[in-house]
Amino acid sequence: MTTIRIIVDNRSINAQLADNPTARDLDNQLPLTLTFRDFNQLEKIADLPRSLTTEGVPEGEDPDIADIGYYAPSNNLVLYYGDVGYWKGIVRIGRFNRDDVEFVKGQRDGFQVTLDRG
Repeated sequence: MTTIRIIVDNRSINAQLADNPTARDLDNQLPLTLTFRDFNQLEKIADLPRSLTTEGVPEGEDPDIADIGYYAPSNNLVLYYGDVGYWKGIVRIGRFNRDDVEFVKGQRDGFQVTLDRG
């Protein structure tokens, strides 16, 4: 697993990327600064500058709280803080520290996140 940092408001959150083609494709784009917004009071989402590969990964996932995901249909990077259930198009690409879930959940729409290698 590759370690990355999720930097929000001068706070660094440690995370690990999964060992799959989609996560490696994201890693190749780092560093990235993205603008996140809330979606359905379960997740924070941001538009990526380009789509990630989904070759060789399951067609859908049921992500856990504190997972990092990619939602292929809308090209979104996702930080899960709630239980969304199974959806086609979700690729689980990593995980952040469970202790940081409430911090992520509390961020207002339009918050900036920088993703960089660990």
